[in-house]
Amino acid sequence: MKNPASVFTFVTVIIGFMAAVLYHSTGESEVRDTRTVMELRQELTAEKERQQELEEEVLRHEHILSELTGGSDPEAVMEEAMMDLREKAGLTDVSGPGIIVELKPYFSEGYDGGAIRTVPSELVRMLINELNIYGAKDIAVGSQRIVSTTPVREIQGMTHVNSRRIASFPLQVRVLTDRPDQLYHYMMTSAVREFLQYENFEMTVTQVSELTLPGYDQTMRVRYMQPVKEES
Repeated sequence: MKNPASVFTFVTVIIGFMAAVLYHSTGESEVRDTRTVMELRQELTAEKERQQELEEEVLRHEHILSELTGGSDPEAVMEEAMMDLREKAGLTDVSGPGIIVELKPYFSEGYDGGAIRTVPSELVRMLINELNIYGAKDIAVGSQRIVSTTPVREIQGMTHVNSRRIASFPLQVRVLTDRPDQLYHYMMTSAVREFLQYENFEMTVTQVSELTLPGYDQTMRVRYMQPVKEES
């Protein structure tokens, strides 16, 4: 027969461990998430974009490896890969079907606020995020192409995209997509439309069969990467 004292000690340890886990879980549940709906949607969009980019990157590298090991001309394969990278990075002009989102101030009869000089930066970011959620391939805000490093921020009361002022109305956001009809219907019932109306902006969406977006025209800064010299 087992020693009663040992059994009692073992049971006590188990109960203590369970109590500690319960206390820890209860303590964690009391911490509330204070992020806004907009912040949560932006984080979800960012995670979806990262996942999609990783999947596309894996497929692209598998295709390049298959061509290189299949007897294709290495220089031609790498030249094609470079052109594809430039296009994906937003450095070239692109054309195709899509939609045009137009934003302009809307003043009701009871409006008593001041002049509206620009679309708030948080609404521009929210619009870009929703467009990405609903299937946008390429986006240009005004004349500024949206790339992976594009900053959208407010400086002295004016929204800047790629460090360029966004101050003219109506503001056009041009979007390329494989399914313009679907993106059109999504945007007509999107959450950002309601936020824009609350801030006295009118949003109209138009489908187009062909439009052209400009390439990113600034220097692409690359951090955390440096060239490696080939060993002789």
